[in-house]
Order: sequence, then structure tokens, then C-alpha cells
Amino acid sequence: MNEVQAVPALRAENIGVRLGTRTVLDGLSVEFETGRITALCGPNGCGKSTLLRSLGGLLRPSTGQVWLDGRPLGGFAPRERAQRLAMLAQNPLVPEGMLVEELVATGRYCYTGIAARPGPEDLAAIERAIERTHLQALRKRDLAQLSGGERQRAFIAMALAQGGRVLLLDEPTTFLDIHHQVEVLKLIRDLAREMSLTVVWVLHDLNQAAVFSDDIMLMKDGKIRARGIPEAIMQPEVLEPVFDTPMRRITVDGDPVSLPRMTS
Repeated sequence: MNEVQAVPALRAENIGVRLGTRTVLDGLSVEFETGRITALCGPNGCGKSTLLRSLGGLLRPSTGQVWLDGRPLGGFAPRERAQRLAMLAQNPLVPEGMLVEELVATGRYCYTGIAARPGPEDLAAIERAIERTHLQALRKRDLAQLSGGERQRAFIAMALAQGGRVLLLDEPTTFLDIHHQVEVLKLIRDLAREMSLTVVWVLHDLNQAAVFSDDIMLMKDGKIRARGIPEAIMQPEVLEPVFDTPMRRITVDGDPVSLPRMTS
């Protein structure tokens, strides 16, 4: 008896993206399994954010196709796509004068529309999102009054309120200090475990990617150069050709850590 193979939560098939005369993604194919956290890493300009935007439907590939839950992404109406997939930009705009709970409620627009009042199911989803991101005490605060970490939690809550099972994040710790970086990454990891979310995030810090992700995908020049569990990827012979930098590997409290090798 043949086993039924699980359909990937998200899949890109031979996608290519050109921006002007520059080829940013070149025939890239990749799958993301349900319930796993994948970090996209690589040098600046390698195509990480372009891939994420293509996976989220914000950028249409010139060739190839993206599949969500086994269906072509282009076959989803925008509202239906938003009910299944949420994406947070690198530096989301903070609406002036908006309260935390109002921002979280915008996550339900893909069900209610902008003008309609939220129903009982929507209100319950908003409450769950606020509770899961520990924002109860901040729900009546203006977003502009929050710290960077608190504001990022509010945007994560908005994404959770959408009710989807795929979460895409473009450098979610940009402009945060180390305490708030760890706080945000740990929160997303814990939510992914609790809710069986498929998470794809762009991270610059390789060591944070290794600690908080299930696997790491290294990109260079619009192509995938390596992919695997952190233990396999955090090796100098894997990292050096991608970043063009001599590396050394150490182990700290059982976790693999890679550092640039100092050269004279």
C-alpha cells in the first residue's frame, strides 16, 4: 500500500524574477513543509526578500508558479489568500493614532471587509491573537507609544488574527535591540509550535537563524546554494562560498555558532 504524500504548505516551482535588466531569481524551486520554520539567509541582494514577496503574492514571477496548499497562488482571490497566508514587511508602516486592538482587528478585514463591524467569530479571533502575543495590558495603547518590540508583537497579532497557517516575515527583528530580537523570535517560534504554523522568515543573523529555525536555506545570486538543519548548514565549508568570508565554527551550550575568521 502506497503512502499518501503530504502536500507542502507552500511551494515555488521554477520561478524567475527580473527587476529591470537584472535577474533576481533564476529558476528557483523550493518547498516548505507544514509546521516547520525555515530561515532564508544569504548576502545582501541575493534574492531573499524577492523570494518572500513572490511566495506571498506581492510580486508576480516572470516565469514559474507558486503553490499554496496545493493550489496555484494566482488562483486565490486576494481575500481568500489573506485568510490562508499572512506576510509582515521589514518595516511596516504604523498608522497614525491607531490603538493596538484596532491594528489587530484589521487582520479580520479579509473576512469582514473594511467597513463591516466584526462579528462574534471575528471578535474571538482578535482576542485570541491579543492573548497569544501577551498584549492584553497594551491593547488600548497608541502604536506610536510602544517600544519596537511591543509594536512588532502587535503586527504579529494582526497576522495571527487573519487565521492563516502560513506566516512570512521579512527581517522581523530589524531595528530591535538584542533583548527584543530574542523576544520576538522566541514568540514566533513558540506560536509556530503551538499552532502548527509554517513560518518562512528572512534573517541576517546566522546564529539566531540556527537557534530559532528548523532549517536554513542559503541563497546567493538568486539561487539556493544549500539547505538543511542548522547543524549541517553552520559549517565553514558550507557558509564560506556563500558569504565569501572565512568562517570558523564553535559550539556554545550545544548550539552551533559560526563566526568570521580573523585574518591578518
